[in-house]
Amino acid sequence: MASSQIPHFNYIFTGTGLSALMTVYKMVLSGKFSDKSILLLDEDAKKTNDRTWCFWSKEETLWNSVISKKWVSALFANEDFRRDLALKPYQYNQVRGLDFYDFVFEELSKHQNITFLNEKVTDINELETHVFVGTEDNRYTCDYLFNSIYTKAFALSQTKYPVLQQHFVGWLVKSKTEIFNPEQATFMDFSVEQRGNTRFMYVLPISKTEALVEYTLFSEDLLAKEEYENEIQIYLRNLGADQYEIVEKEQGSIPMTCFPFWKKNTKRVLNIGTAGGWTKASTGYTFRNSDKKSSELVAFLVNKNSSPETSESFKMSKFHKRIRFWFYDLLLLDILHRHNELGSSIFSSMFKKGNPALIFKFLDEETTFFEDVKVILKCPKIPFIKALFRVIFLSNKFNSK
Repeated sequence: MASSQIPHFNYIFTGTGLSALMTVYKMVLSGKFSDKSILLLDEDAKKTNDRTWCFWSKEETLWNSVISKKWVSALFANEDFRRDLALKPYQYNQVRGLDFYDFVFEELSKHQNITFLNEKVTDINELETHVFVGTEDNRYTCDYLFNSIYTKAFALSQTKYPVLQQHFVGWLVKSKTEIFNPEQATFMDFSVEQRGNTRFMYVLPISKTEALVEYTLFSEDLLAKEEYENEIQIYLRNLGADQYEIVEKEQGSIPMTCFPFWKKNTKRVLNIGTAGGWTKASTGYTFRNSDKKSSELVAFLVNKNSSPETSESFKMSKFHKRIRFWFYDLLLLDILHRHNELGSSIFSSMFKKGNPALIFKFLDEETTFFEDVKVILKCPKIPFIKALFRVIFLSNKFNSK
């Protein structure tokens, strides 16, 4: 039994990033957890605009009130062509991190059963009847724990699944001249020098003079910060921005891997977010995937709570299902891991003549198998055939051990 001297909760969330906040927010909306005590632990107070998320949608979502900008047109480009993408029936949405945090915490503050503490987690120890959580300041226990603190070593200490990074530096700039088209986002611009990697510019224009400009790579190794910033300066100069103000900066590195994080889930501990493999492995997109997975998780918990007869056999490790899109992502990452310079040609072949709405539907993992084939056939066939045989060979090799 948990010690009476240590505060006990039904649920503890270690880390309060996107996945945790989406999950708790939906738990509140469901009305099914008002009798459950919930603790959120994070060393970050979530008081700064530390990141920007984007996602595409056809219908209204729970997050409409925090969408700061929408686009129905996007640009895809490389050194040989430029294509304007009509996104309808989709729209491309931008959410600023601070707007999202404020929105969720305002709702959570209305519920006395939810506690947020600004503390750094140092220890998680699962016991038979509960989970122990230590921070630099205190100790807690819970029935079930949701962890979104990413442990790099899990993925990096193995060789079966490639591990790349989507790494970037972004500047929110305000130019003295009108150089941006506020009606069109730049989805991927591969016209920048590739230097043996998959490198592109990503631009989210707010007005004719303001935009978030990000230099992004899909590769294994990070760059010196100066290299990202030099490329942003060159890109802005080529757009005609001679004088501009840097309003904000952001920097990030998102793991891109098909490593089965769900195998780290146990009876009482569930890894969520990036730590649970919720990030879309082939693109690094997180918002839409986390939105879906958090809804599935809340439904999973509601089902557990509404069926007392299943409580004894209830295990967090049962929350997972591997689908065919995981395999598609694995093939792409295998190619980019071995031949990182092929990224531009792969994405360009997909977007040059492909239907943008179908591609977005495919990336959202909502296509039929027939629609999958239509998208995949746009890609260079030889690299994917080779990757398919490699993946099959490696699977047989590891399974035979």
